[in-house]
Amino acid sequence: MTEVLRLLTRVQKLLRAAADEAMSRHGVRIGQNLVLEVLWQADGLTPGELAARLQVTTPTIVNTATRMEDAGLLVRRRDPADGRLVRLHLTPRARAAERPITEARRRLAEHATATLTDEERRHLLSALQKIIDQMTGPTPPPDHSEDTPSTGTGDP
Repeated sequence: MTEVLRLLTRVQKLLRAAADEAMSRHGVRIGQNLVLEVLWQADGLTPGELAARLQVTTPTIVNTATRMEDAGLLVRRRDPADGRLVRLHLTPRARAAERPITEARRRLAEHATATLTDEERRHLLSALQKIIDQMTGPTPPPDHSEDTPSTGTGDP
């Protein structure tokens, strides 16, 4: 199984580098494209709503939003109905980036899976989703068997 982890890590590093290069051509950093993807579908979410959709923490979104605001990709506005809430809104620059970023992501996915058959692509997507589901589900209790010194009596 360590081979699976090694291969997944290598794939992740290669895809991240390629995605970062592709996104940077459009003034977007890796990860920001995921925020944009959600906001292109539902502009004006709160950081908490966005974090829930992306399955990340709210502080992660707040930090990313700050960088995106500095880059001119989004603005923060108080919710008119509840002044305690801040909503994230796309700028015209971010809206204009939708088509080129979507196209860059499509080309990258096609390139990464070019040697796979349609059936292999379906299996890959299914297997990756199962791994995600397993890793985001309940965590099993830690195995302390190696942490407990043996008394030689068979008792813990």
